[in-house]
Amino acid sequence: MADFTSATPTGRWQAAMAAGLILARRDGGILDPDETDPLEQTITAVLGQDLLATLGQIWTAAHTTADEDEQAMLGHAAAWCQALGTDPAGPEPAPDPSGRKGELAEAIGKVVGAVAANEAAQAAAQVRIEAARTARTRAKAAQAAHARQAAQTAEKVFAPGGRPFIPQSQRHKGRRAPSPVTGTRAPTPAEKAAAGQLARALRAAAYRERTVTVTASAAPPGRLNMRGALARDAQKAAGAIPTAQPWIRAQRRQGPTPPLRVGIAVDVSGSMRAAAAPIASAAWIVAKAAALTDPDSRSATIAYRRSLTAITVPGRAPTRVTEFDADGGGHSLAEATDALTAGLDLMTSGAGRLLVIASDGYYRPEGAAPAAERIAALRAAGCAVLWLAFDADPHPLPGTTLLELPVADPLLPHSRHAPNPSTRREGDQFPCAAIPQCGVDGGHQAGVGALTRRGVLTQDRQPAATIATMTEVSPPDGPMRQ
Repeated sequence: MADFTSATPTGRWQAAMAAGLILARRDGGILDPDETDPLEQTITAVLGQDLLATLGQIWTAAHTTADEDEQAMLGHAAAWCQALGTDPAGPEPAPDPSGRKGELAEAIGKVVGAVAANEAAQAAAQVRIEAARTARTRAKAAQAAHARQAAQTAEKVFAPGGRPFIPQSQRHKGRRAPSPVTGTRAPTPAEKAAAGQLARALRAAAYRERTVTVTASAAPPGRLNMRGALARDAQKAAGAIPTAQPWIRAQRRQGPTPPLRVGIAVDVSGSMRAAAAPIASAAWIVAKAAALTDPDSRSATIAYRRSLTAITVPGRAPTRVTEFDADGGGHSLAEATDALTAGLDLMTSGAGRLLVIASDGYYRPEGAAPAAERIAALRAAGCAVLWLAFDADPHPLPGTTLLELPVADPLLPHSRHAPNPSTRREGDQFPCAAIPQCGVDGGHQAGVGALTRRGVLTQDRQPAATIATMTEVSPPDGPMRQ
């Protein structure tokens, strides 16, 4: 482009030269139309539409001519000179000394600037694409590595023997930790009844309406649509090929009910000491109800503080209630979530998935942040997360559904504020009819009573809707989410 300067006159020959150098590249697909638009307007003002179109036909023909075809190229050159009114054998025509100067250079400068801007934008876009591709690759690699680490954690936590497992993040405080389990006991009749009620509620929540498929055909089976039958007869009478399908058939099929995957993480740190007995009862009820719901349903329970201790393992329904002390320090909720996720496939669709966390939420930032990341990942994968709080001022992590079950509840038989069954007046509301009748000792049945009173375990408070929220399964009037 050095031939075009501020001193270059704006003549017909110079304008044609600029068109052949730049507009021809546009037609060849090298430059974009928006880049050459300023120059095209300037050249059109000098040459006119007709002459520019004629020159465009010549360079288009030259694009299809082989470079070694000298005669054809010379023919295109002669046609170019004739279009401009110049002798092909003569010298280059001299510009008009009184004509305008610098217009072509200015227009070409705009073209060069537009090309540079587009190239920079394309380069930046390519950089962003490469950065996004690299980020996706790294994210996939990190996700795969995290899944492998979670599988290793689950293997160690659920290993035979039930010994506490200390995650790597907690080993700076020591490599040994006592088990929080103090023993087991047989479930009470009230706990068994509550587990059965919750199992029935889960089955009701998992109920799916039958799908209806309506098809039309020219012959039975089905119901005859008279309008379609008359249309078919009319088509036959007219000599046309009958296309009407008067027989309507509705087929109803029952959809499969997906199994449940329920992971239960129980906080057994020192701040949960007052709720240890209710949590043990509630954990057994939820795990037993999941086992009763469907033969393919699985559940697992992990008690966590600084260490992780398996209370129940995946695929094995609990037969006894495991009791434990809440007197330790630390919170390994993130690692407990990893173990439950890997052991129960909570990230995989095809089942109603639920993670239940029983805790007050009093965590340090270094413990809460990774746990919140795990919960966000589960929510994104379609797994519901329920937070059971037994404290008056809980601090649930973001993304969880809070269900408050305060230990000092005046309606719970274990509480010192609970009404006496022998003096109960008409209209008093007890958590579960079975609890006062059985003379339940308070600590073991707190979870049963609170869950029942809040409509999770009883039929009169529409439990299907509550359980549907817990298990990502829609109530009977809607479709199931898997």
